[in-house]
Amino acid sequence: MKQDLTTPPPSFEEARTLRQQARAAGLNPNYWYAVEELRRVKPKTVHEVIFWKHSIAMFCNEDGELEAMENRCAHRQLKLSLGHVEGCRLICEYHGWEYGGKDRPAGVPYDGDRSFPRLALRTYPVKVRYGLIWIFPGDPELAEERQIPEIPELEGPDRWSCVPLRFEWNAHHSMVIDNVSDFTHAHLHRKYKPFEDATLKNFEIVGDNVHLSYDTLVGRGAISGKFVDHKKLNTNHMKLCYEYPYQWSNTDDVIKHYLFVLPINERKSRVFFLFYFKSLKIPIVPIRIPRSAMTLVMRIANRMLIGPLLQEDQFALEAEQEGYENHWDAHPVETNPVVRAFQELTVRKWREHLESPLGVGLANG
Repeated sequence: MKQDLTTPPPSFEEARTLRQQARAAGLNPNYWYAVEELRRVKPKTVHEVIFWKHSIAMFCNEDGELEAMENRCAHRQLKLSLGHVEGCRLICEYHGWEYGGKDRPAGVPYDGDRSFPRLALRTYPVKVRYGLIWIFPGDPELAEERQIPEIPELEGPDRWSCVPLRFEWNAHHSMVIDNVSDFTHAHLHRKYKPFEDATLKNFEIVGDNVHLSYDTLVGRGAISGKFVDHKKLNTNHMKLCYEYPYQWSNTDDVIKHYLFVLPINERKSRVFFLFYFKSLKIPIVPIRIPRSAMTLVMRIANRMLIGPLLQEDQFALEAEQEGYENHWDAHPVETNPVVRAFQELTVRKWREHLESPLGVGLANG
């Protein structure tokens, strides 16, 4: 029977195949999620953050301290992100009701000199690390138990240079994970050649992680290849991991990256890429670029090379999202076995959340 193209893709509960389930699943909220670059958030500003269809008001007070709470005023339910910040308080734009601050988490002025009792708006733990702002949207009692990924190369006096890249892509988060860990799409990047001739050597599922490795030629592009000392580095092999809900890669312990995905809804994701290099060489000569110059080099590389490269992935993923929405019932044809492992992990973790007290409460509330 021919599919009616006006019929939307099935929900998670209605999905019949693994791909349909993966494309409808959210991400388990009991993890820390990068939500914004710190440099984009100035004192006395408020921003809307969406984690899987749930709106959060994140604001920075005049002292530069960050707070996050559910994005609604308890009075008339206006989004607090439409308001403004005064001192250490977030002010609703409609009637001036005030929220936040350590002294009075939700005190509300009324008639100028009286106030209502404290109101129970949900708040969210917030941290800053690696130049990113992180929010824990799940059970706050788990916030200290579940840690932000440790990246020792990006901390301390000898940290490697890293300039985060941030995008919003019109694609489901599972498509993003499939893309960045599936090296069968080298054809898409034939201009920049970040990897070539990839052969999947092995993959292993360990708990909530999918480890994999490729034999592949890394960084052989006309421009990028000149900055990598291929004589001293083994750039013919790469390790990757879907460390739910994060993803990372490692080439010879010298070229590394992390990907952090913020799921917005079934067809939109915010993504943060952190590429970091122990060193790069000056083109033509085998001399390392001084560490003091690496941040500038990374900014230029993000603009001229890495950003345009990732925009190729954005083009493909947004086209894949559109294709899935039009042909969600088509028989999936997948040649890389690790993609199925990614999708099974995504589905399992989402089902675990739905069956947890928090997931059941949200479904009933």
